[in-house]
Amino acid sequence: MQIFYKYKDGLFKAFPVLLTLVLTVMAAVMLMNAEPKKEESVPAVAYYEKVVALTFDDGPGYKTTMTLLDGLKERDVHATFFLLGQQIEERKEVIERMHEDGHLIGNHTYSHIQLDTVNIVCALDEIEKTNQIIEEITGEKPKYIRPPYGSWSDTLEEEIDMTPVLWTVDTSDWNTRDVNRIVNYVVNEVESGDIILMHDIYDTSVAAALEIVDQLKSRGFVFVTVDELLIE
Repeated sequence: MQIFYKYKDGLFKAFPVLLTLVLTVMAAVMLMNAEPKKEESVPAVAYYEKVVALTFDDGPGYKTTMTLLDGLKERDVHATFFLLGQQIEERKEVIERMHEDGHLIGNHTYSHIQLDTVNIVCALDEIEKTNQIIEEITGEKPKYIRPPYGSWSDTLEEEIDMTPVLWTVDTSDWNTRDVNRIVNYVVNEVESGDIILMHDIYDTSVAAALEIVDQLKSRGFVFVTVDELLIE
């Protein structure tokens, strides 16, 4: 294929290579403007042989949570915190620290209400009020919720655009308050892909959590946040 240009009274034949050059440039421009191919999300368990998520409910505390955050930072570990709205308002700096350190922040309702025992309006208010408080501090609306007592329903599933997160290893740390007992239970029971339930409002729980991290890391476990497990 050839193209021609009219110049004064003459007709000059352009070389075919010019067309090839034009087409090459056009193709390059189209390639540059094309949307990049989106990579599919891959769960953390696909990358690591042993992976586990450490989660904390009912906080934030102040001294206990700050101590926990210090310990997790020293160990280069990220955790997931499900917060009570009524606990946040006097401890905003704790949430700021939590967010800055790269931990995942989720919703645990405003006042630890059992969501499937109240009407939907009350349930939505408990959740949305807490979402707003967290978003005002972090700039991000929580995507994950841990319903108190693990109570969830089909109605909540339809009305709430959030992912409920339960657990697979319950430490009962709120009840035993025994560091060694908590640690021994977890390290003996945990398997790859597990979600460990703890609370960051007790000194014993914080001490146990950091010991659990140390022991599981020595056994080759990698700690991730619940979103990295892609449990949706």
